[in-house]
Amino acid sequence: MPGKSKNLCLQEGMAVQYTTLKVRLYPSPEQAELFEKTFGCCRYLWNQMLSDQERFYEETGTHFIPTPAKYKTGAPFLKEVDNQALIQEHNRLAQAFRLFFKNPDAFRHPKFKRKKDSRDSFTACNHVFESGPTIYTTKDGVRMTKAGIVPAKFHRRPQAWWKLKRVTVTKTRTGNFYCCILYECPVKKPESVIPTEKTAIGLKYSMAHFYAADNGSMAGAPHWLRQSQEKLAKLQRQLNRMQRGSKNYRETVRKYRLLHEHIANQRRDFVHKEARRIANAWDAVCVRDGSLEELSRYAAGGNLRDSGYGMFRECLRVKLERQGKPFILVDRYAPVTRTCSACGTEQEAAGGRKDSWRCPKCGAMHQREINAAKNIKAWGLARYFQLQERRDSA
Repeated sequence: MPGKSKNLCLQEGMAVQYTTLKVRLYPSPEQAELFEKTFGCCRYLWNQMLSDQERFYEETGTHFIPTPAKYKTGAPFLKEVDNQALIQEHNRLAQAFRLFFKNPDAFRHPKFKRKKDSRDSFTACNHVFESGPTIYTTKDGVRMTKAGIVPAKFHRRPQAWWKLKRVTVTKTRTGNFYCCILYECPVKKPESVIPTEKTAIGLKYSMAHFYAADNGSMAGAPHWLRQSQEKLAKLQRQLNRMQRGSKNYRETVRKYRLLHEHIANQRRDFVHKEARRIANAWDAVCVRDGSLEELSRYAAGGNLRDSGYGMFRECLRVKLERQGKPFILVDRYAPVTRTCSACGTEQEAAGGRKDSWRCPKCGAMHQREINAAKNIKAWGLARYFQLQERRDSA
């Protein structure tokens, strides 16, 4: 029993952890056609369930979402795809409504999906029967219901004791298929790490260097979008001179999308590697809890959106938590840039942006971003130990 095994793991000092492996799929033309049908059926089912829910609410004033079985009689093509994908689409819509009813300010009302705007994806859960599981991996492929064994390229193999829970198949705008395989694996509970001033690091976002650390180090991340700007502009000029819908136009659009996908992959690769390096090297990381969306409005040249700092911060949080290390957030309105890290004197807000400044009280010379990183680290550790004292006293 799944519940009994989970409780057993917790009793033995183990915890349940979920790990996702992303693999590239190379489906045959028949399998690719089946995937396309599944994408369309999931989109059709979502719109039908949402439409019936709105009509039912207007007539009765109560919330109700019909099950996928109701639509198979009027739409026989739904029987051609995996039934698990349709069930998960129903669960996803129900979850969207639960989040909306719980917090309407943070989650919007579910909307209808359009083919040109929606993401092509579907999810199917794995079920284990006496004859075997419905979804499993082979040496060079992934076996799925109705699709059979789909050839895949694995960059990493799951351990023997991992339990496959579900798969999510997606198609990118460039026509590539990917599969995210979710595993449930028992791991030993990480011991809580108590940070010290020497084993903690403070990070401050930097438009020029991605981040600045309190020890003076900089990430020096390249601006991938800026480096490829000339290639993107050249392809855009070619598109403007071509006839829309022609063969050359479609091929150039594919090259344009491939270049953007390559830029996104470069950014994602750097973010994960840098987050892993920091999580392994330090016992605690202090960052500013700033609104990146608000900051991007004032960032010149779109550097914030190009850097992927928000993705980096989230990856860092997850990797630290899995090792039992604290990820400490400092108040977004804390004057970390204007406060002297040597004596604590807060300078008055002045117009303009200076890369360095001298403290009027102690005379210490500060580099603006490094000084802010030092304050983030000091205030973050102070807040962390205050919370620890409250928990111990309670």
